[in-house]
Formats: sequence, C-alpha cells, structure tokens
Amino acid sequence: MTPRRRARRSARVGQTVFVTVLLALTLTQLGAGTAAARDREGAATVTGLTQVDGALWEMTVDSPTMGSVPFQVIRPNGAPAGAPTLYLLNGAGGGEDGANWLAQTDAQQFFADKFVNVVIPARGLGSYYTDWIAADPRMGQPMWATFLTDELPAAVDHALAGNGRNAIAGLSMSATSVLDLATIAPGLYRSVAAYSGCARTSTPEGEAAVRGIVYAAAGGDADNMWGPSGSPLWRQHDPYLNAEKLRGTRLYLSSGSGTPGRYDTPSAQAPGAPPIANQILVGGALEAATRACTEAMAKRLRQLSIPAQVHLPSAGTHSWGYWEDELHRSWPTLAAGLDD
Repeated sequence: MTPRRRARRSARVGQTVFVTVLLALTLTQLGAGTAAARDREGAATVTGLTQVDGALWEMTVDSPTMGSVPFQVIRPNGAPAGAPTLYLLNGAGGGEDGANWLAQTDAQQFFADKFVNVVIPARGLGSYYTDWIAADPRMGQPMWATFLTDELPAAVDHALAGNGRNAIAGLSMSATSVLDLATIAPGLYRSVAAYSGCARTSTPEGEAAVRGIVYAAAGGDADNMWGPSGSPLWRQHDPYLNAEKLRGTRLYLSSGSGTPGRYDTPSAQAPGAPPIANQILVGGALEAATRACTEAMAKRLRQLSIPAQVHLPSAGTHSWGYWEDELHRSWPTLAAGLDD
C-alpha cells in the first residue's frame, strides 16, 4: 500500500471513530433495551388493538420469539379492509424515547388520508432490528428479523384485514436495517426507503460505526449481535455486498450533505430536538458520514443495473426536519411498490 493510500485509509478510519464518539455523546441519556428471546412456540398474535385518536391506534403483538411487543399504527379513515402495510422503523432510540416518527414529524397527519396501514414498532433500542446470536447483559437476545419477517406480517394482515402487500422504511440506524431485512427476505417488501443510513456493515469503518451505535444507544456488545470481528455474519448483514437480492424491489435512498440547511436554526427545529449547536456539529458529522455510505450504495446499485430513486440534497444534517421531508418525498416510490 502506498503512503498516499495509507493516509486516505487512516483518514477514513479516523472519521468513523470521530463520528462514533460524537454519537455516543448524544445518546448517553438512553437506557438499555429490554427485548429478549422467548422459548414459547406458536404464531404471533395481535392481542390488543385500541383506537387512540382519529387515525392513530395502539397495537400489541404477542410473539413466540419476542414476547409482547407494542406498536403505534396509523390506519386509513374508517379502518377499511384491503389496505397494504408500511412498516416504519425508528432510529437508534427504537421509539422508546421522544425521538420517534410520531413525536418529531407529521407522519400521523401525512398518512391520515392515505390508503395504507402504517405500523411503527415502539421498541428496538440499539438493536439494529436484527436477530442476535447470543444473550446480551443489557439487551437480552432480540430476534427482530425473525419477528418482523416471519411472524409479524401474517398477524398484522389478519388483525387489520391487510391485502398482503408490504413496504418498509427507516432512518439512521434503521435505514441500515430496512435494507438488511429486504435482503434477508427478498420479495416480502415491495418497496424500501432508507434515510440517512449506511449500507456498509462489514468494512472496518462500517463495523466500527455499528458497534458504536449499539453501545451508545443501549450499552450492548455487538459481539452478541453478529459475532466478533471477522465473523461471516457481518458480511451476511451487509446490504452493499448483498445488493443483488434487492433486485425487483422499488428503492429510495437519501442523505443530506452535513452542511447546515433550512431546519438548522432554533426556530425551525423539531420539538424536543437537541441544542442547535449539537444538531449542526454532531448532526452534521453524522450526516456527512451517511452521505458517503449512501453515495457508495447508489453506485453499487447502478453497477448492478438495479433501479433506485436517490436524493442527495446539497444541505441537511442528521435531524428530523429532513427525515420528515424525505418521508414525503419517498412516498410515491413506496406507494408504487404497494400498488404493483
């Protein structure tokens, strides 16, 4: 390796470590996750479905692998039968804190007139919505991939009279997860949207970022998730390496540049947002990192001749105002898959 290439590699690794440390500082107030694998047998069942306010419902699903899992659901007016389902995943907080789709965006209002059931897990802190290979002292042993792909869709379709068509979208941590889930279960999701995420999990930089998020969000050890460094699971869960499995899925990818934009002022921040200096400095660094990941994934899809809608605006930090915009912007792509 030439000195120049070594310098570039060192810079990339240094940037990843810097971003991971910044992320840890922003997430230190988050508690530990509580999901745990169970030994019971049987199918997942919706055990509670209650209308809260207009289109907003609360749902509880009893899962053989995950126990009792709470959800927030946005249903079409009148809760008619025959609607498709959009699974909308939260970020590193897993919806367990105030940083979630309903508290930070207009998702409830936006979907109120759409013919779709929007199903939002209210758990998932630092879990990457994946199956963990071992019990973790802080996380338990989440089995999200099995739950989301094998158990949940049939239970949701039965309870909500869904039509069997699914889409999935996520941001930040879960933007990696939605692409991973789509490669694990090809064809389950007709469309996928990933906002401000990183599809690389098996490179040194990508693995460092994943480990940092798992630890910062919930104190978890990613060895219990996908094994030690060098384990084949890190490659198996790398959407970049497994991009061919996304063929035939309608895709939407987006990331800002990290440069401050329209939502990076005190008056434009989402409710409960961090101090504006954190949003600009920390959120800017995080978004610059996800921008590089998103550009790499978009290039990989082009190399494979897999169509994707890609939005790479010239500004924007890692914050909710931009994700609300991307949810709106991606809806035609998500809806097109649900209508196919």
